[in-house]
Order: sequence, then structure tokens, then C-alpha cells
Amino acid sequence: MKKLTEANAARYTIQLIVITFIARLFFAAYTGLGIGEAYYFRGAVHLEWSYFDQPPLFFWLSGLSIKIFGLTNLGLRFPAVLLFAGTSWLLFLITKQLFSAKAGFWAIAMMNLSAVFTVAIACWFQPDAPLMFFWLASVYFIVQLMFFQPSKDLHVIRGSRRTWMLWVMTGVCLGLATLSKYHVLFIFAGVFLFLATNKNQRHWLWHPGPYLAVVITIIFAFPVLWWNYHNNWASFVFQGSRAGTGSHFTLHVDWFLRSIAGQALWLLPWIWFPVIRQLFKSYRLRNQSETYSFFFWLSVLPVVFFTVVTLWADLQYHFHWQAPGYMMLFIPLGYAVDKGLSEGSKRLRLTRRWINFSVYFTVITIGVLGTHMVTGFWSSYGPKWLVNKVHGDTVDPTIQGIDYDDIGKRFEQEGWLNNPNIFAGTPRWWLMGKVDWSLKGKKELICFSNDPRNTAFLVDPKALLGKDAIIIAQENQPSVDADVKPFFDSVKQLPDIAVMRSGVDELHLQVYYCTHFHQSAMPRNDLPLYRQLNGLPPFGK
Repeated sequence: MKKLTEANAARYTIQLIVITFIARLFFAAYTGLGIGEAYYFRGAVHLEWSYFDQPPLFFWLSGLSIKIFGLTNLGLRFPAVLLFAGTSWLLFLITKQLFSAKAGFWAIAMMNLSAVFTVAIACWFQPDAPLMFFWLASVYFIVQLMFFQPSKDLHVIRGSRRTWMLWVMTGVCLGLATLSKYHVLFIFAGVFLFLATNKNQRHWLWHPGPYLAVVITIIFAFPVLWWNYHNNWASFVFQGSRAGTGSHFTLHVDWFLRSIAGQALWLLPWIWFPVIRQLFKSYRLRNQSETYSFFFWLSVLPVVFFTVVTLWADLQYHFHWQAPGYMMLFIPLGYAVDKGLSEGSKRLRLTRRWINFSVYFTVITIGVLGTHMVTGFWSSYGPKWLVNKVHGDTVDPTIQGIDYDDIGKRFEQEGWLNNPNIFAGTPRWWLMGKVDWSLKGKKELICFSNDPRNTAFLVDPKALLGKDAIIIAQENQPSVDADVKPFFDSVKQLPDIAVMRSGVDELHLQVYYCTHFHQSAMPRNDLPLYRQLNGLPPFGK
């Protein structure tokens, strides 16, 4: 690679985007769907106005994609891979305008070296890819409004056709971001705080443009509002409750520290620390530089909110929820890297070593873990060994990254797959997706749990009354006894299904043949299934 200059930075950026795009196509095609991806799968083949867990856009996009590429891993994931390429280019354009083209290249390079962005967001069938793309698309138009007006005359700026069109495009992109994930609320709040705290931008607060953008966003959000209106606002209640305290308010410092450590691990610590440093730098310069003020307000809210709430709410391992805020901080980080490569010899050497280490570590680590996830070659001293040392659990967690095709094979061997009088079920939502994907959606699936999530809205249990079921469980015998058996005449355990990886028996799933599905004689109002069979909505009063 020749020396990076302002003249060739765009060309090198395009090359980087193309190379990573091709690499991700292979990753998307040849690694199995994770638990979350497999769980979302049914939504892509049953297109609805919206869904219990998330807004609908990523379901719609993958629903279109599988019609083109087929019902495959790549078919589901292709929109994410394509959109992340677009996200990278938008990041370059914004950074180039606010700093330099060289800074734009380094912003993209650093984002691609961050684990959560280069794999989870850029490859997986999740709502984050369209969120990031349309988040940055809206930011791009807002940047034109705030920083790159062709006239200095405020009256001309406020009345120009260009200004109105930019606000319309902002509303369209914010609307599409709203159809991607509820995180879009942080853009509204961040832009408002930026306008309110910068006197040169405050005039936008009484211009019709921002409010026109809000109206357009609400219009685009109609499918989400319509679905929630007809389903007791279930999605809003569910997502809002995740930041709640439960029945008693208790501070959990351990959850808070886990969140910080998880974010650092997901971004990779040597990238997370410089990114966080840019957050503090943006805070320090927010009153001196409108540019840094802009980055501060659009990054601080998602990062701080989803970290602070872990003091009382167990967000578990959702360390990627802060990602939109971190994405904004890669822009000033790209400028800082470019500046470090242009300064004195000591700073130059340190920056080069940091970049080289980040490149080698990210490529080698993802390569090793990806290969292990597919082949299981690192069984003795890899993740399984580590988990066993920490938790005493001998199940290798990377097994969740392969498709449980052995379930589908068992269904075919037993004749269950083509039997219209048999449906499938699980006692856990996270296992439901793996079963569903292994059967490629050919069987109706019921989750026998008080937390069935989206399944409760995609399957009508009344249509399955009187049929038999095959229940797949993973060490869930108490749940089978309490939540499955009351709905059948008999439940008989059959030989386990062994999930194989490269010919090695990695995981056993329990199989139960259940006869004659019916309503439970025992009242179980805690189960959405019981409520549905009584003609009630699965959630709510």
C-alpha cells in the first residue's frame, strides 16, 4: 500500500470496503446461525406489519433476500453484509467532510477492526445493520444542514429549497431507522440537545424543518404503531420493561461492571479505550467546537443510558446496545489516528504498533474462532476448557454457532417432518429458533414457556388442538414436567438427538413424543399459550 494521502484515501477506502464485503460473504455463508438469528428466522418467512421483539425492516429485507438467494444462511444475512458496506462508506463521507479523507479511511479501518462491528453487526441477521446504515444516513443529512450551508445568510438558509429537501431526507432516513430499531430515539434526543446547547444552531428549534422530519418519521413508523395498537402495545411494553427494576429496586454493581467489561470485550479493549477517550475529549471540547459537541451528544446518550441502567436492570449480555454511540466516536478516532501518524517519531511509532497489533489480533482471532466454530478443532483447550474452568459447564458455547441439522435429520428419519398431524415445540425461546431453522420452518412451533417472545404471535395454537407434538429440550426436565405435560394426554421421552460437529458428539438434546394437544386442565394464566387457547391475547390484561 502506497502512502495514504488526501488524493488516494477514497480509493483505498473503497478497496477496504470491497475486500471486507467479500470476506463477510464467505463468513455469512459458511457459519451457522446463532441463537438470536435462528430465533428471528420465522419472522422473515412470515412477514407482518411489525413484531414483538423488534420493528420489521430487517425481517422485510431478509424476507426479500431469501426469495432471491434461497432459504440459506447467506440468504438471511446478505442484507446485513450489504448494508454494512454502505454504512462504512457513509462513515467515510461524514468523516471526510468534518475532518479529512485520510481520517475517513482510518475511521472505517478502526470500525472494521472492532469485533462487534466487523462480525455481529456486519454479518448477522439482526436489526442492527439497517439501524446503523439509516442512523448514519440521517446523520449525513443533518451534517449538511448544520455545518455545510452554501450561504452565510441565515434568512437564505432557512428558506432555501435545499434546506427543506435536506430535512425531508432526514425524516425519511429517521423513519427507516425507526423501522429498524427503537434506538432511533437517541438521535432525536441527541440532535435536540446539540441544537439547544449551541447558540449558532439554536435557530433550528423554531424552524419547521425539524418538525417536518419528525412527522415524516412518524408516518414511516405507522407499521410499528399499527401492530402494537392491535397487540396491546406488547413490543413497547416488553422493550420498556427491560430497563425496569422489577418488583424491588436494588443496585447491582456487578451488573454495571459486567456491562463495561462486556462492551470493552466486544469492541476489543485496545480499541474500546481510544474510543472512550474520544467520548471524554468530545465532552471536554463541546463548548469550543460545534463538531465535537455534535459527536458528544449523538454518542453519549446510548452509551451512558444502556450502561447506567445495568445498575438496576439485568440487560444480561446485550453489550451491543451501545453500538450506535460508539459508531459516532469512530469519526473523531479516525482523525486522532491520522494525526498520530503525522506527528513526531514516538507518537508515530506507537500509533503504527497499535494499528498493526489491532489488525493482526482481529484477523487471527476471528479466523481461529470462526474456524473452530465450524469445525470444533480447538476442543481441548479452547472455549469449552475455559467455560469448564469458570462455570463447570462442559458444553462448548461456540456450538451455538453451528446449525443443529441433526434435528432435521431425526425428523426425517422418524417420518415426523411430513406428518401433518405432528407439530414441534420447545420449553425455551432460545432453543426454539435452533429447532425452527433446522426444520426450515416446515413445522408449526410452540414455545411452552412464560416467555415465548415472538412465537406467540406467529403461530395460532388453536389450529393445532388434537395433534401430537415433538418437544425438543436441552436439560429442561422441570420445565417439561411443569409447562408441557399439562397440555397433552401423554408425554414419552425418546432417545436423545446428538448434535455433531465434524463427527464429534458435542451436545445432547432431549426428545419427547407428546400425544393429543389440548388446553391445560390446570389454570396457567402465567403462560401465554394458556391465554391464547382461552381466546385471550398472549400478553397483557
